[in-house]
Amino acid sequence: MISWWRGRSLQVRITVLAATITLGCLLGLAALAAANLSPLLIGSVDRELSGALGPAGAEVSAGRPLSGADPVTLRVLDIAGTPVDGGTPAGLSPADVSALKAGQPVQRDGARYLGTVVSAPDGAQRLVVAGAGLVGFSAAVHYGGVWLVVVASLGALVAGFATWLVVRLSLRPVARMRGSVRSLPPGARLALPDSHDELRALAEEFNALLERQEQASERLRRFTGDAAHELRSPVASIRVQAEVAVTNPDPELAQETLSDILTEAERLSSLLDGLLSLARSDAGEVPPAAPVELVSEVRSAVARLPSGAPETRVSNAVAQAWASAAHAEVELVLDNLLRNACRYARGQIVVSVLASRTWVRVVVDDDGPGIPPEHREKVFDRFYRIADDRARSSGGTGLGLAMVAETVRRRGGRVQVTESPDGGARFVVTWRAVTAG
Repeated sequence: MISWWRGRSLQVRITVLAATITLGCLLGLAALAAANLSPLLIGSVDRELSGALGPAGAEVSAGRPLSGADPVTLRVLDIAGTPVDGGTPAGLSPADVSALKAGQPVQRDGARYLGTVVSAPDGAQRLVVAGAGLVGFSAAVHYGGVWLVVVASLGALVAGFATWLVVRLSLRPVARMRGSVRSLPPGARLALPDSHDELRALAEEFNALLERQEQASERLRRFTGDAAHELRSPVASIRVQAEVAVTNPDPELAQETLSDILTEAERLSSLLDGLLSLARSDAGEVPPAAPVELVSEVRSAVARLPSGAPETRVSNAVAQAWASAAHAEVELVLDNLLRNACRYARGQIVVSVLASRTWVRVVVDDDGPGIPPEHREKVFDRFYRIADDRARSSGGTGLGLAMVAETVRRRGGRVQVTESPDGGARFVVTWRAVTAG
């Protein structure tokens, strides 16, 4: 049943729900009306009997004969229930007579009676009785209930049809939009409706989705092309050098060639690691954040620098600074920034850690050639190099700064590049500050 229901269209489901709810409400109202139909009819009869009983009692008290009050029948009885108006016996039992004298209604043999006790001019007590037949009362109650159910069912059908029609008309623009989506050429967008309603909001969101999808596809195509281009060089170099080592029997040349192959293999491994890291980031794999102490992380990153690296010193304005990140992310950011600084620094690198109540910053300054202003935004793009030959000769892959920017961005931080006081490049990485865990 659930699978059948889920397989129906939205128009059918809304129509069935509306018709079912309407039928339930109308049947409930019909049942309530049927339950009150009998008391309603009885009450109407009692009001009519009371209206005729009052004047009749006044006439008996005045000693005047009773006037007709069709369809109400009027009788005058003594206290014992015997007729004193010259008519036939009323057919009331002593219990009925007692109830009438007490002002209570009596229903017997398809008739309804009300009575009142008055005093005749001679001082005798008289029981004036007003009665009316209830012919067709049971049938009226029965068929009234049946007709209420029939009307409720018809009302549910009418409501269902009206709902089906309204939903069909309301979904017609959605059907037109669906047809437009099917025939939408690449790069095109849906036309926005003139009305500022949910349909326009849906079209806007869909256009935004198309925009994001095209951007993602473009990034993927560019990334794939750049990755293929970058991988071609080290693979080709390794192949050529391996062929030289195989064909040349000179041990010294073979050893030199193997050393070059190892360098290219390390560059290829670094490139593949960068590609894997960016692919994981693009896939949304983000490790849980935790407080990370940046001063100790900076000192550890400086200690990991290879021998022969430019002089690197740590200048801290604070003793401790805690950032919301992951330990592996901080290591990746610091290692890439320091390796980048080592490639271009002439003789000195300065790393500073600054902290405020909401942000912590790591500043890396070098005394190298710096980065021209027109390249400062683009250096964080994947595979972007300012001087391609120089970057290749220094072992760069064009992914280090891209990984830094992506890693910091997904934690809500930012990275900037400006000019250092020594004339080189200054990289400023900002993370959200947290208290020590």
